[in-house]
Amino acid sequence: MPIRLNTPARLSVLVAVLLAVGGCTGTASHDLIATNAIAVPAEAIAGTHAIFVATTRAPAKRRTQLFDGERGNTLSFAKVDVTVPSVHETGRLERPRGGAKTNPAKHFAATRASLYDGDAAFRQALAADIARNGGRALVFIHGYNTSFDKAVYRATQIAHDAGYPGTPVLFTWASAGNPIDYVYDNNSATIARNALGDTLRLVASAGAKRIDIVAHSMGNWVTMEALRQAAAAGDRDFGGRLGDVILAAPDIDIDVFKSQLRDYGPPDKPFIVVTSARDRALNVSGFIAGRSRAGDYADARDLASYGVIVADLSNVDAGDGLNHTTFVENPVMVRMLGARLADADGLGNSESQLTESITRLATGVGQTMTSAAAVVITTPAAVLNVAIGE
Repeated sequence: MPIRLNTPARLSVLVAVLLAVGGCTGTASHDLIATNAIAVPAEAIAGTHAIFVATTRAPAKRRTQLFDGERGNTLSFAKVDVTVPSVHETGRLERPRGGAKTNPAKHFAATRASLYDGDAAFRQALAADIARNGGRALVFIHGYNTSFDKAVYRATQIAHDAGYPGTPVLFTWASAGNPIDYVYDNNSATIARNALGDTLRLVASAGAKRIDIVAHSMGNWVTMEALRQAAAAGDRDFGGRLGDVILAAPDIDIDVFKSQLRDYGPPDKPFIVVTSARDRALNVSGFIAGRSRAGDYADARDLASYGVIVADLSNVDAGDGLNHTTFVENPVMVRMLGARLADADGLGNSESQLTESITRLATGVGQTMTSAAAVVITTPAAVLNVAIGE
């Protein structure tokens, strides 16, 4: 006889599993600006990135933390300068452990943060940076169990490893940064959907000619709701500025996700939905909810029928034990992400154009793999099995 768990029992299982494996991204909140950082020579730094921040988080009591996991009443704005060490390995997020000092020669390090009093000053600074970067902006929306500092560093890692040519913008909602606060995070994500829409319009008004979006895990719920609401308001592509939309490991009920896609309508430029049947975080989430999540949904053809492209990474390993961050922690995948975002011509509409583009992305980067793997690409018109590695 099968054992059926009631909701409290399912939640207890979720808590136990996530505590055991470390949750979606791990680590509790701590100071963003290190007061004990070690001075290093310039050659020890691979690059410095200005991360523009729009957030629904409340200001933290400690100024060095900047924002915490509590919910704010309004959108707040900041800019954080983050250095990447020369020893950085693609896909890694090198941070000090166990209270050790931040060493910019070994770790990602936030060196300076600026707060803006309202959206006008933020827009002015953002507009200047977008103009310097050719009119492009990348908006990253993180997932569940993500503290503010971790969100900033992840946005930096994506921009750096992908070699993104535009301005990185982090939209960070009020995640508690604690694996036991799944319900709190889900509600915080729902609260943030209007604010994300406002942020995307702000980025457009700052002069962005193309706005790319990368969302991860529960951040996809915020993203799809913001896009659905924009479509309902008659401006689903933000004045023609919407570029690539990468929906990685969506932690959304599959039926809700389909409903959101129906409300939005077939995208003019297909969204890319990144899935994996081996995503343990989504497997647990789906078990608790009693329904598959969009990010581990097995029927790629069904999803593609809504006008999206599905990239199945079930055969690709990630750097974490959950296979939940494969798209940014596997070196090949993050390079393919960068190549995709840098490809101004897009994936094309015909099957032959799509095949050529995907093959071009896989060629070369696959040579860094030590073992063979495959990414299965499903479009409304075709299924491609793209081999990478040896």
